[in-house]
Amino acid sequence: MSANLINLLIEATGQTLYMVAISAILGTVFGLPLGLFLATSQRGELLSAPWVNKILGLVVNATRSVPFIILVVAIIPFTRMVAGTSIGTTAAVVPLTIATVPFIARLVENAIREVDSGLIEAARAMGATPVQIIRKVLLPEALPGITLGLTLAIVSLIGYSAMVGAVGGEGLGDLGIRYGYQRFMPDVMAIVVIILIVLVQLVQSIGERIATAVDKRATKSGGQ
Repeated sequence: MSANLINLLIEATGQTLYMVAISAILGTVFGLPLGLFLATSQRGELLSAPWVNKILGLVVNATRSVPFIILVVAIIPFTRMVAGTSIGTTAAVVPLTIATVPFIARLVENAIREVDSGLIEAARAMGATPVQIIRKVLLPEALPGITLGLTLAIVSLIGYSAMVGAVGGEGLGDLGIRYGYQRFMPDVMAIVVIILIVLVQLVQSIGERIATAVDKRATKSGGQ
């Protein structure tokens, strides 16, 4: 393999990491509070707002139901408005983020709903406000599940980032298509696949370690 191709692989890996990192950060910034609200805003819950919950739930489900490659094409005008262009690494962040926000929101919602309701009732009995219950009970107890959810979201983002290569998104997917497929260079395609697998394994391993570290139940049982 030539030095030029090695440089292209390094550059493409950097582009993929950039897309995944920025999209994961933005997706968490918007998806985490959305998931918290969805988990606590049904009728009779801490932030009871059933109609808002229903509307947001429909929007989240609608966004999640659109195949990613179709979403990328469908929002090209919006991507161009936000990023100034519809191609390139920065432009790819827009559809990646839009696809990630509802995904993270549902994962966070599920993690919050797995918290023992008895803990919430105990906090209420002690006079804690809804915000205090969310901050001091729900989030700490759900943190391992949220961490694993975010890990799953990042793994999905790595796969999505490869898809945007088909529509000018750059990164490893673009390199695999241009060289591995269009120029009939299977060795490049194989290396791209290996790099993607390594990235997924690293993210999964790190996420599981963090989830174990923040799991109070595992810490208590280990101490015993």
